[in-house]
Amino acid sequence: MIGRAGRRSLLASLALVAGLAGCDQFATGMQPVATTDPAKPAQEPTEMAEPSAESRALTAYYEGLQASLLAQGLLRGDGGGPDTPFTDTILARNFVRIALFNEYVDDSDFQRPRSTISTLRRWDGPIRMSIEFGDLVPPDQRLRDLNAVTTFAARLSRLTGVPITFTDRDPNFRVLFLHEEERRAYAATLRDLIPSMSQATLSTFENLPRDQLCVVIGTFEAGRSNYNKAVAMIRAEHPSLMRTACIHEELAQGMGLANDSPAARPSIFNDDEEFALLTRHDELLLQMLYDPRLQTGMDAATAAPIARQIARDYLAAGAS
Repeated sequence: MIGRAGRRSLLASLALVAGLAGCDQFATGMQPVATTDPAKPAQEPTEMAEPSAESRALTAYYEGLQASLLAQGLLRGDGGGPDTPFTDTILARNFVRIALFNEYVDDSDFQRPRSTISTLRRWDGPIRMSIEFGDLVPPDQRLRDLNAVTTFAARLSRLTGVPITFTDRDPNFRVLFLHEEERRAYAATLRDLIPSMSQATLSTFENLPRDQLCVVIGTFEAGRSNYNKAVAMIRAEHPSLMRTACIHEELAQGMGLANDSPAARPSIFNDDEEFALLTRHDELLLQMLYDPRLQTGMDAATAAPIARQIARDYLAAGAS
Protein backbone atom coordinates (compact mmCIF):
# COMPACT_ATOMS: atom_id res chain seq x y z
CA MET A 1 0.00 0.00 0.00
CA ILE A 2 1.35 3.42 -0.88
CA GLY A 3 1.24 6.40 1.45
CA ARG A 4 -0.45 9.70 0.96
CA ALA A 5 2.75 11.05 -0.52
CA GLY A 6 1.36 9.58 -3.72
CA ARG A 7 -1.08 12.33 -4.57
CA ARG A 8 0.84 15.35 -3.47
CA SER A 9 -0.50 18.85 -2.94
CA LEU A 10 1.72 21.89 -3.14
CA LEU A 11 -1.21 24.20 -2.46
CA ALA A 12 -0.58 27.35 -0.48
CA SER A 13 3.13 26.95 -1.04
CA LEU A 14 3.63 30.07 -3.11
CA ALA A 15 2.84 33.72 -2.63
CA LEU A 16 2.85 35.80 -5.81
CA VAL A 17 3.89 39.41 -5.67
CA ALA A 18 1.11 41.98 -5.80
CA GLY A 19 0.23 43.27 -9.24
CA LEU A 20 -0.35 40.00 -11.03
CA ALA A 21 -3.54 39.94 -13.06
CA GLY A 22 -6.65 38.91 -11.18
CA CYS A 23 -9.66 36.99 -12.41
CA ASP A 24 -11.97 38.74 -14.82
CA GLN A 25 -15.70 38.07 -15.06
CA PHE A 26 -16.68 35.91 -17.99
CA ALA A 27 -19.32 33.53 -19.31
CA THR A 28 -19.76 30.18 -17.57
CA GLY A 29 -20.38 27.76 -20.47
CA MET A 30 -18.37 24.55 -20.34
CA GLN A 31 -16.40 24.63 -23.59
CA PRO A 32 -13.37 22.32 -23.33
CA VAL A 33 -10.17 23.21 -25.12
CA ALA A 34 -7.24 20.79 -24.95
CA THR A 35 -3.81 22.24 -25.70
CA THR A 36 -0.30 20.91 -25.99
CA ASP A 37 1.15 24.38 -25.61
CA PRO A 38 -0.30 27.07 -23.31
CA ALA A 39 -0.77 29.40 -26.26
CA LYS A 40 -1.82 27.02 -29.04
CA PRO A 41 -4.78 24.73 -29.73
CA ALA A 42 -3.90 21.05 -29.72
CA GLN A 43 -2.91 19.42 -32.98
CA GLU A 44 -2.54 15.69 -33.24
CA PRO A 45 1.06 14.83 -34.13
CA THR A 46 1.36 13.25 -37.54
CA GLU A 47 3.52 10.48 -36.09
CA MET A 48 3.47 9.63 -32.40
CA ALA A 49 6.90 9.51 -30.80
CA GLU A 50 7.67 6.73 -28.34
CA PRO A 51 8.02 7.51 -24.61
CA SER A 52 11.46 6.99 -23.12
CA ALA A 53 12.55 3.74 -21.50
CA GLU A 54 12.21 5.44 -18.12
CA SER A 55 8.65 6.44 -18.92
CA ARG A 56 7.78 2.93 -20.11
CA ALA A 57 9.18 1.52 -16.87
CA LEU A 58 6.96 3.89 -14.90
CA THR A 59 3.94 2.75 -16.89
CA ALA A 60 4.62 -0.86 -15.90
CA TYR A 61 5.23 0.13 -12.28
CA TYR A 62 1.96 2.09 -11.97
CA GLU A 63 -0.05 -0.68 -13.63
CA GLY A 64 1.29 -3.06 -10.99
CA LEU A 65 0.64 -0.55 -8.23
CA GLN A 66 -2.98 -0.05 -9.27
CA ALA A 67 -3.52 -3.81 -9.43
CA SER A 68 -2.04 -4.20 -5.94
CA LEU A 69 -4.21 -1.46 -4.45
CA LEU A 70 -7.36 -2.89 -6.01
CA ALA A 71 -6.50 -6.35 -4.71
CA GLN A 72 -6.38 -4.85 -1.21
CA GLY A 73 -9.87 -3.40 -1.62
CA LEU A 74 -8.53 0.14 -1.98
CA LEU A 75 -9.18 2.84 -4.61
CA ARG A 76 -12.91 2.64 -3.93
CA GLY A 77 -15.21 4.60 -6.20
CA ASP A 78 -18.50 4.16 -4.36
CA GLY A 79 -18.45 7.47 -2.48
CA GLY A 80 -18.85 5.78 0.90
CA GLY A 81 -21.74 3.81 2.32
CA PRO A 82 -23.13 2.18 5.48
CA ASP A 83 -19.61 1.16 6.50
CA THR A 84 -18.42 4.80 6.55
CA PRO A 85 -20.89 6.83 8.63
CA PHE A 86 -20.00 10.32 9.83
CA THR A 87 -21.66 12.91 12.05
CA ASP A 88 -21.80 16.70 11.82
CA THR A 89 -19.12 16.86 14.52
CA ILE A 90 -16.81 14.62 12.49
CA LEU A 91 -17.52 16.59 9.31
CA ALA A 92 -16.76 19.93 10.98
CA ARG A 93 -13.57 18.59 12.55
CA ASN A 94 -12.39 17.20 9.23
CA PHE A 95 -13.18 20.50 7.52
CA VAL A 96 -11.05 22.49 9.93
CA ARG A 97 -8.16 20.08 9.57
CA ILE A 98 -8.32 19.92 5.77
CA ALA A 99 -9.32 23.50 4.84
CA LEU A 100 -7.51 25.47 7.54
CA PHE A 101 -4.16 23.72 7.70
CA ASN A 102 -1.40 23.34 5.12
CA GLU A 103 0.23 20.00 4.39
CA TYR A 104 3.67 21.54 3.93
CA VAL A 105 5.67 24.51 5.10
CA ASP A 106 5.78 27.27 2.48
CA ASP A 107 8.69 27.05 0.04
CA SER A 108 9.87 23.69 1.40
CA ASP A 109 11.01 20.81 -0.77
CA PHE A 110 7.69 19.03 -0.07
CA GLN A 111 9.43 15.79 0.82
CA ARG A 112 8.56 15.93 4.54
CA PRO A 113 4.93 16.77 5.37
CA ARG A 114 4.52 19.14 8.32
CA SER A 115 1.05 20.42 8.97
CA THR A 116 0.84 24.13 9.72
CA ILE A 117 -2.17 26.30 10.53
CA SER A 118 -3.45 28.52 7.74
CA THR A 119 -6.28 30.84 6.80
CA LEU A 120 -9.28 29.86 4.71
CA ARG A 121 -8.17 29.93 1.07
CA ARG A 122 -10.36 29.61 -1.99
CA TRP A 123 -11.16 31.15 -5.38
CA ASP A 124 -13.05 34.43 -5.23
CA GLY A 125 -13.42 34.75 -9.00
CA PRO A 126 -14.12 32.50 -11.99
CA ILE A 127 -11.73 29.78 -13.06
CA ARG A 128 -10.44 29.66 -16.63
CA MET A 129 -9.21 26.11 -17.04
CA SER A 130 -7.05 24.63 -19.77
CA ILE A 131 -6.27 20.96 -20.39
CA GLU A 132 -2.79 20.45 -21.83
CA PHE A 133 -1.32 17.19 -23.14
CA GLY A 134 2.24 16.29 -23.92
CA ASP A 135 2.90 15.16 -27.48
CA LEU A 136 3.54 11.61 -26.27
CA VAL A 137 -0.01 11.18 -24.92
CA PRO A 138 -1.99 9.07 -27.44
CA PRO A 139 -5.31 10.39 -28.86
CA ASP A 140 -7.56 7.83 -27.15
CA GLN A 141 -6.06 8.63 -23.75
CA ARG A 142 -6.44 12.35 -24.41
CA LEU A 143 -10.12 11.89 -25.14
CA ARG A 144 -10.74 9.91 -21.94
CA ASP A 145 -8.90 12.45 -19.81
CA LEU A 146 -10.53 15.40 -21.53
CA ASN A 147 -13.96 13.97 -20.75
CA ALA A 148 -12.95 13.13 -17.17
CA VAL A 149 -11.67 16.64 -16.46
CA THR A 150 -14.60 18.47 -18.03
CA THR A 151 -17.14 16.26 -16.26
CA PHE A 152 -15.44 16.64 -12.89
CA ALA A 153 -14.95 20.40 -13.32
CA ALA A 154 -18.68 20.77 -13.93
CA ARG A 155 -19.30 18.87 -10.70
CA LEU A 156 -16.90 21.11 -8.80
CA SER A 157 -18.61 24.19 -10.21
CA ARG A 158 -22.03 22.93 -9.07
CA LEU A 159 -20.73 22.16 -5.58
CA THR A 160 -18.85 25.41 -5.02
CA GLY A 161 -20.71 27.92 -7.16
CA VAL A 162 -17.41 28.94 -8.80
CA PRO A 163 -17.84 29.41 -12.57
CA ILE A 164 -15.41 27.20 -14.51
CA THR A 165 -14.86 27.61 -18.23
CA PHE A 166 -12.39 25.92 -20.55
CA THR A 167 -10.17 28.14 -22.65
CA ASP A 168 -6.64 28.46 -23.99
CA ARG A 169 -6.81 32.24 -23.57
CA ASP A 170 -5.04 33.28 -20.38
CA PRO A 171 -6.06 30.26 -18.27
CA ASN A 172 -5.61 30.56 -14.52
CA PHE A 173 -5.93 26.82 -13.78
CA ARG A 174 -3.88 24.50 -16.00
CA VAL A 175 -4.33 20.73 -15.94
CA LEU A 176 -1.31 18.97 -17.43
CA PHE A 177 -0.97 15.34 -18.58
CA LEU A 178 2.72 14.71 -19.15
CA HIS A 179 5.15 11.82 -19.50
CA GLU A 180 8.33 11.82 -17.45
CA GLU A 181 10.53 13.60 -19.98
CA GLU A 182 7.74 16.07 -20.85
CA ARG A 183 7.29 17.04 -17.20
CA ARG A 184 10.97 17.79 -16.84
CA ALA A 185 10.94 19.88 -20.00
CA TYR A 186 7.86 21.77 -18.75
CA ALA A 187 9.74 23.10 -15.71
CA ALA A 188 11.03 26.08 -17.71
CA THR A 189 7.46 26.94 -18.78
CA LEU A 190 6.32 26.63 -15.17
CA ARG A 191 8.99 29.10 -14.10
CA ASP A 192 7.69 31.57 -16.72
CA LEU A 193 4.09 31.08 -15.56
CA ILE A 194 4.98 31.63 -11.89
CA PRO A 195 8.14 33.79 -11.76
CA SER A 196 8.13 33.94 -7.93
CA MET A 197 8.22 30.15 -7.54
CA SER A 198 10.92 28.97 -5.17
CA GLN A 199 13.71 26.77 -6.50
CA ALA A 200 12.64 24.04 -4.05
CA THR A 201 9.16 23.91 -5.53
CA LEU A 202 10.47 23.95 -9.10
CA SER A 203 12.93 21.17 -8.32
CA THR A 204 10.14 19.08 -6.80
CA PHE A 205 8.12 19.44 -9.99
CA GLU A 206 11.08 18.68 -12.23
CA ASN A 207 12.45 15.72 -10.25
CA LEU A 208 9.26 14.14 -8.95
CA PRO A 209 9.90 10.78 -7.21
CA ARG A 210 7.81 7.96 -8.57
CA ASP A 211 5.83 7.60 -5.31
CA GLN A 212 4.42 11.08 -5.91
CA LEU A 213 1.67 10.37 -8.38
CA CYS A 214 0.50 13.91 -9.15
CA VAL A 215 0.80 17.44 -7.79
CA VAL A 216 -1.09 20.70 -7.72
CA ILE A 217 0.47 24.11 -7.13
CA GLY A 218 -1.83 26.92 -6.01
CA THR A 219 -0.72 30.55 -5.91
CA PHE A 220 -2.01 33.74 -4.37
CA GLU A 221 -0.85 37.31 -4.11
CA ALA A 222 1.21 38.35 -1.11
CA GLY A 223 -1.03 39.20 1.82
CA ARG A 224 -4.08 37.63 0.18
CA SER A 225 -5.86 34.31 0.69
CA ASN A 226 -7.70 33.97 -2.63
CA TYR A 227 -6.11 31.77 -5.27
CA ASN A 228 -5.37 33.36 -8.61
CA LYS A 229 -3.41 30.60 -10.35
CA ALA A 230 -3.14 26.84 -10.13
CA VAL A 231 -1.24 24.18 -12.06
CA ALA A 232 -2.09 20.49 -11.66
CA MET A 233 0.24 17.87 -13.14
CA ILE A 234 -0.92 14.28 -13.66
CA ARG A 235 1.47 11.62 -14.85
CA ALA A 236 0.47 10.29 -18.26
CA GLU A 237 2.03 6.93 -17.35
CA HIS A 238 -0.80 6.13 -14.92
CA PRO A 239 -3.48 3.57 -15.81
CA SER A 240 -6.95 5.00 -16.29
CA LEU A 241 -8.28 4.70 -12.71
CA MET A 242 -5.19 6.27 -11.17
CA ARG A 243 -5.34 9.15 -13.64
CA THR A 244 -8.99 9.72 -12.74
CA ALA A 245 -8.11 9.54 -9.03
CA CYS A 246 -5.47 12.21 -9.58
CA ILE A 247 -7.98 14.38 -11.45
CA HIS A 248 -10.39 14.20 -8.50
CA GLU A 249 -7.68 14.75 -5.90
CA GLU A 250 -5.74 17.59 -7.46
CA LEU A 251 -8.67 19.56 -8.85
CA ALA A 252 -10.52 19.32 -5.54
CA GLN A 253 -7.42 20.37 -3.62
CA GLY A 254 -6.96 23.11 -6.17
CA MET A 255 -10.27 24.57 -5.00
CA GLY A 256 -8.76 25.13 -1.54
CA LEU A 257 -8.87 21.87 0.46
CA ALA A 258 -5.12 21.88 0.87
CA ASN A 259 -4.44 19.43 3.69
CA ASP A 260 -4.97 15.75 4.50
CA SER A 261 -6.29 14.13 7.67
CA PRO A 262 -5.87 10.47 8.69
CA ALA A 263 -9.25 10.74 10.46
CA ALA A 264 -11.17 11.80 7.33
CA ARG A 265 -13.41 8.96 6.13
CA PRO A 266 -14.92 8.40 3.64
CA SER A 267 -12.52 10.76 1.90
CA ILE A 268 -9.82 11.16 -0.70
CA PHE A 269 -8.15 13.63 1.70
CA ASN A 270 -6.52 10.81 3.63
CA ASP A 271 -3.28 8.86 3.52
CA ASP A 272 -4.68 5.36 3.13
CA GLU A 273 -5.79 5.36 -0.53
CA GLU A 274 -9.08 3.71 0.47
CA PHE A 275 -11.05 5.99 -1.84
CA ALA A 276 -9.96 6.95 -5.34
CA LEU A 277 -12.86 9.23 -6.23
CA LEU A 278 -14.56 12.15 -4.52
CA THR A 279 -16.99 10.98 -1.83
CA ARG A 280 -20.19 12.49 -0.46
CA HIS A 281 -18.22 13.55 2.61
CA ASP A 282 -15.78 15.40 0.33
CA GLU A 283 -18.61 17.06 -1.59
CA LEU A 284 -19.84 18.49 1.70
CA LEU A 285 -16.35 19.78 2.50
CA LEU A 286 -16.32 21.65 -0.82
CA GLN A 287 -19.79 23.07 -0.21
CA MET A 288 -18.72 24.18 3.27
CA LEU A 289 -15.57 25.83 1.90
CA TYR A 290 -17.65 28.05 -0.37
CA ASP A 291 -20.58 28.59 1.99
CA PRO A 292 -21.17 32.37 2.18
CA ARG A 293 -21.11 32.22 5.99
CA LEU A 294 -17.37 31.69 5.72
CA GLN A 295 -15.06 34.34 4.31
CA THR A 296 -11.79 34.05 2.44
CA GLY A 297 -8.92 34.77 4.80
CA MET A 298 -10.69 33.70 8.02
CA ASP A 299 -8.40 32.21 10.63
CA ALA A 300 -9.13 28.80 12.12
CA ALA A 301 -10.39 30.13 15.45
CA THR A 302 -12.99 32.29 13.71
CA ALA A 303 -13.99 29.76 11.08
CA ALA A 304 -14.26 26.66 13.28
CA PRO A 305 -17.52 27.54 15.14
CA ILE A 306 -19.11 28.67 11.88
CA ALA A 307 -18.05 25.40 10.24
CA ARG A 308 -19.68 23.45 13.09
CA GLN A 309 -22.98 25.26 12.50
CA ILE A 310 -22.79 24.73 8.75
CA ALA A 311 -22.12 21.02 9.24
CA ARG A 312 -25.10 20.73 11.59
CA ASP A 313 -27.32 22.49 9.06
CA TYR A 314 -26.15 20.30 6.17
CA LEU A 315 -26.64 17.00 7.97
CA ALA A 316 -29.90 18.05 9.58
CA ALA A 317 -31.16 18.61 6.03
CA GLY A 318 -30.20 15.05 5.14
CA ALA A 319 -27.02 15.90 3.26
CA SER A 320 -25.17 12.77 4.37
